[in-house]
Amino acid sequence: MAKTISILDWCVVRLGEDHNWWVAETSDPVRWDVDGLSIIDPRQVAHLIELVDPLRDYGFDQDLFEAAFIPFRIDKDLGDGKVRLRRMKESLFESDEKLFALPDTIDEENGPYADLLDHLTRCRVKMLNDLFKFEAKLGVDEVEDEIREDQNSAFIQGKSVHSFDELTAILDYMPAGYDADEEAPAKDVEDEEEDLPEIDEAEEEKLKNDESLKWDDDDGVEKPEEAGKEAKNGKEAKVGTKKKSTDEDDDFGKDDDEDEEDEDKEDEEDDDDEDEDEEDKKPRRKTKGKR
Repeated sequence: MAKTISILDWCVVRLGEDHNWWVAETSDPVRWDVDGLSIIDPRQVAHLIELVDPLRDYGFDQDLFEAAFIPFRIDKDLGDGKVRLRRMKESLFESDEKLFALPDTIDEENGPYADLLDHLTRCRVKMLNDLFKFEAKLGVDEVEDEIREDQNSAFIQGKSVHSFDELTAILDYMPAGYDADEEAPAKDVEDEEEDLPEIDEAEEEKLKNDESLKWDDDDGVEKPEEAGKEAKNGKEAKVGTKKKSTDEDDDFGKDDDEDEEDEDKEDEEDDDDEDEDEEDKKPRRKTKGKR
């Protein structure tokens, strides 16, 4: 691997119609076949670093990731969608520069990039088995076969699989019927209902007949605990009736009392007038004068 890196000093990359970068020329055309050779751009590198971070708790080896790529930085813009890149000796995880990452695919079967694909698959499977309660544990071979089937479909159509898509197929893999946004499957409704406490029939009937648990939700309405209290002026309060507490209602009551008093006075005066009329109608006795 060290010999390969020392010979490959630069490469020219082009932007494809799929908005991915592909290698067009290298400083080592003997060892590196540029036909379908893809390279990961800085934006994609940053995304992959985010995706592998959760795998650290499941045995992810950062050194294995670093060894699988050859880092490059932009050296010169050649125009027409082509850029010349110069190899760098920096960490993809720690560098402040925007680096491209070329997968080391000199040995496609047993090389460092092939080892990384296998390592990421095992870490992903281990994480999924830990987070989800599958009926049967997920297997590495099962995941590899499913991913390889999708890649073969692309090859049949004459399409080259970009290394970024190859990596994200592993890092984003979810078995059918499961949502990647959920850390664990949701509980069934039946399980939630089983958590509710049971009430026997006698207790339920007792609660139904408990008057203190009944009330009217209307605003301004008396509650059951206030029912039965004697209201002022000797009137009984009724449950469900609104109280008269406004000044307007009080004034209205006062006006009625005053009207009644005025009517009583008028009746008494009428009675006095009638008595006087009766007395006037009576014949008066003549008094004898002195002789």
